[in-house]
Amino acid sequence: MQGKIIIFSAPSGAGKTTIVKHLLSVNPNLSFSISACTRDKRGRTEENGKDYYFITPEDFKQKIANDEFVEWEEVYEGAFYGTLKSEIDRIWASGKHVILDVDVKGGLSVKNFYKDRALAVFVRPPSVEELAKRLTARNTDSSSSISSRVFKAKFELSFEDQFDKVIVNDNLEEAFANAEKLVNEFLEAENTKA
Repeated sequence: MQGKIIIFSAPSGAGKTTIVKHLLSVNPNLSFSISACTRDKRGRTEENGKDYYFITPEDFKQKIANDEFVEWEEVYEGAFYGTLKSEIDRIWASGKHVILDVDVKGGLSVKNFYKDRALAVFVRPPSVEELAKRLTARNTDSSSSISSRVFKAKFELSFEDQFDKVIVNDNLEEAFANAEKLVNEFLEAENTKA
């Protein structure tokens, strides 16, 4: 089996992480690609090596210089995120398909790198106003951080048409069902070509 990559990208707060966690719970052939980042952990729930690889900006920049990333981005000033090539290889070596939860530019970069081996899915909120409500309800960011995320979301929504598929996350159960269908069709189509 040739490993594939499923990419979920969205503005912060649109629900991509919730959808990815759901897919991991229902599809044993998927394995989560843990992104590297330089930001601090959110609250007490995030764990190094499970949610992200939390590394220093200096270490991150050294990995960039060593060409160790499939994609990386300075998402906010001084806040780097990226996908390590070694992480993709680790998952494929285990016989599973990779599922990624990355920002919009990162998602497009991974799709461009892996071409037909990747399915790029954009998760959009029903509206920017609803996105702002979700970010506020999450209670993990300051009001200025929420404001900058909403501003960035407006920009990120302009990239929607560059993704293979779009899921509008208005109803979470429907979003789960749509995501399962897209992923299953992509993996089955690839398996019939092998």
